[in-house]
Amino acid sequence: MFSSPREMPSPSSIFSAYASMTASIMLLRSMAQELIPQPIRGYLLNTFRYFIKPRSSTLTLIIEESTGIARNQVYDAAESYLSTRVTPENERLKISKVPKEKKLTIRLEKGEKLTDVYQGVSLNWRFICAETEKNSANDMQNSNNSISVRSEKKYFELSIHKKFKEIVLESYLPFILDKAKEMKEEERVLKMHTLNTTYCYSSVKWDSINLEHPSTFETLAMEPELKNEIIQDLNMFVKRREFYKKVGRAWKRGYLLYGPPGTGKSSLIAAMANYLKFDIFDLQLGNIARDSDLRKLLLATANRSILVIEDIDCSVDIPERGGRHGDGQKQQTDIQLTLSGLLNFIDGLWSSCGDERIIIFTTNHKERLDPALLRPGRMDMHIHMSYCSYEGFKVLASNYLEISHDTPLFGEIEGLIEDIQITPAQVAEELMKSEDAEATLEGFVKLLKRKKMEGDVCENNNKIEQEKQSKKRKVSCKQKRGGANSKSNVGVTLRRTRGIK
Repeated sequence: MFSSPREMPSPSSIFSAYASMTASIMLLRSMAQELIPQPIRGYLLNTFRYFIKPRSSTLTLIIEESTGIARNQVYDAAESYLSTRVTPENERLKISKVPKEKKLTIRLEKGEKLTDVYQGVSLNWRFICAETEKNSANDMQNSNNSISVRSEKKYFELSIHKKFKEIVLESYLPFILDKAKEMKEEERVLKMHTLNTTYCYSSVKWDSINLEHPSTFETLAMEPELKNEIIQDLNMFVKRREFYKKVGRAWKRGYLLYGPPGTGKSSLIAAMANYLKFDIFDLQLGNIARDSDLRKLLLATANRSILVIEDIDCSVDIPERGGRHGDGQKQQTDIQLTLSGLLNFIDGLWSSCGDERIIIFTTNHKERLDPALLRPGRMDMHIHMSYCSYEGFKVLASNYLEISHDTPLFGEIEGLIEDIQITPAQVAEELMKSEDAEATLEGFVKLLKRKKMEGDVCENNNKIEQEKQSKKRKVSCKQKRGGANSKSNVGVTLRRTRGIK
């Protein structure tokens, strides 16, 4: 028939069983701590967790903005590529547009997710931007103070199934790199990069705007022979990738532009950038304190770019290499930016970190530069930007007045301008004073005549001053000779007197 129900244990028996089990566990734990060393215990615990932890089939790839001191090309490519994969499911996007760009620039906001499909594989992207604060040692020497510095870390997370790892690494990511390169070439707008001087983050960086300088080689007031020489040199440079590789040299070219102010050095740089379709990185050494910061900035410059350091002779007082005191000990200076650090990037080991780069130095006083900057391999081509010639004037007249050189006043200008030191900037300023071409040319002729008269007066004054100096030197020489003769006569008299005695 029916069995009697089992009797439930009493609460006291349950409590005593629990207490006994707990005491046994505590005893075993104490024995394990006493008998088993801690490293072995940790190993056993990790092994236990490994077997009981549920296995995940998801692989997450981290794509950071920079790899050490250089930018990550995969990050830049992913940022551009993902802007074309935005869907209505995205809730926050960054939108921007600058002049001369054809389309809006779309970027993911931090925390946004996006799903892409490639060869039937689902790929999940997420953009993360995190700010952290850390204490950084003060840069000043002999100081124990520390300052709190904010650092910003940006990266993409790409989550995939583990079985698609090979497809992603060998096919999908190279596809993104190629696609981003195509997009960049189609929508390429030349950029002008300058140093970001807001020190809210722990690393230096470049900021950029569109390069809208209209200068071209056709509008440059320069001798045709020199202009053609520069164009040929640029053409040869961009076509010789394999040649530079074969001879074991970094694919770069250095130019030194020197001459008086207003002779068109900046216009020539813009013309070179527009001709080659290269971005410009304008580096101001006065804003850099350490070689390490300089190295980070230079490594962040893109390929196919022009690095410009204007007025290199007065931009910063770079300490000499190995400066020493009179006692032979090394000189300690607060400035940690050195000439050797700059030279090492121009043609040292760091010069190979990038391809198809042009480095341009400008100066008004070539004689003030350290000879180490001027040797071949650093500044390969020295370009003298001189005063405006007749050929340069014809280009400027065509640009500003839209007239040819068959105007009667051109003959008179040709006879005057070759003997006068006038810069292209001064000529351009004069040609902008009126929209009447004839009146403008007449005013320019008057300016040349006035400068010629001033030059003649200065030349006459110099001749008069030189004649005065010459007369003074002659009088001084006669006085010296007279003094010497009197001394010799005294000597003869003394000798004769001694002889009589």
